[in-house]
Amino acid sequence: MTSNIVSSSAADLAAGGFLHLEQEISACRKCGLHATATNKVISKGSPHPKVVFIGEAPGKNEDETGVPFCGRAGKLLDKFIAYMALKEEDWAVINTLKCRPPANRTPTKQEIEICRPFLEAQLALMKPKVIILLGNTAEKAYGESLEWGEAKQKEDKTFVVKIFHPAALIYQRSREAEQYAFLDKYRYLWE
Repeated sequence: MTSNIVSSSAADLAAGGFLHLEQEISACRKCGLHATATNKVISKGSPHPKVVFIGEAPGKNEDETGVPFCGRAGKLLDKFIAYMALKEEDWAVINTLKCRPPANRTPTKQEIEICRPFLEAQLALMKPKVIILLGNTAEKAYGESLEWGEAKQKEDKTFVVKIFHPAALIYQRSREAEQYAFLDKYRYLWE
């Protein structure tokens, strides 16, 4: 994705539109995670947002409901979205993986690569102005290398920003002020 070239499989997935992409994600059996997934977790929010948040992978609550960021980390992300003054049609949330890794372990490189076409197709269909990477796994899956709170403009004029994953802030509340500072610094990107 760093080259702004979508893989051919991602392009094929995107060419079929959102419904086709959701069907392909739901039918995916390319890695072992599908065997333990209760639900595939695809997206939440607008199909054509200004801002897309990319998280790591579904957790327990997300696996049970099929909705990304619906647990404790989701409540904190909702606070950040409200702070950013984004309207419902302005944002979406997706994950690098669509199935929950056992015991919420960090996704493997292989799992990230297998799910990458789905992530690329989602971004190709959504066409956001701003992509916010929530933590290191999202950064790796997107194929970018950024410091915390750093933004980079891509060739296609999309901005990519890396901030802390809300789940990390649950355990490090002291960094929450830093997160708000990142959001203040880049507010002009989505206003």
